Amino acid sequence: MKKLFLVAMTMLVALSMSAQNDKTCNKKCDMKNEKKCEKECCQKTRSANFLYEKDLKWEDAEPGVQRQIMGYDGQLMVVKVKFEKGAVGKLHKHYHTQATYVASGKFELTIDGEKKILSAGDGYYVAPDVLHGAVCLEAGVLIDTFSPMRADFLGKK
Repeated sequence: MKKLFLVAMTMLVALSMSAQNDKTCNKKCDMKNEKKCEKECCQKTRSANFLYEKDLKWEDAEPGVQRQIMGYDGQLMVVKVKFEKGAVGKLHKHYHTQATYVASGKFELTIDGEKKILSAGDGYYVAPDVLHGAVCLEAGVLIDTFSPMRADFLGKK
């Protein structure tokens, strides 16, 4: 539980620092009216400061795999990924750096040809352009972080 707290706090600090940097993105922004700023004048892409799980939609990523975007700006993205038992995150690569925390479940991870079994409380790192994928052995949730953000997850290329 202590590890989960430390990982969550690290992600929140990183998101907070990124959000603070965005507040200076455009001198016209009226940060007292954040919704107006987000809609009308901020130039950088970012999520709202506060995101509530109940309000966030789940997107189908692959059969048996859904993701929920938890926060982002141009430099960082946090994504919750829910897997059903037996679901496969097919082998793929991307130019983003990725660090992931296993919140629950059990996964067989393949990173750069090496396979390992990871369970709740474990984590892994994927360097840019390295082939990786996962097979879910017990239903669970991964907390992915990406740098820079995954524009493709937002429908932006």
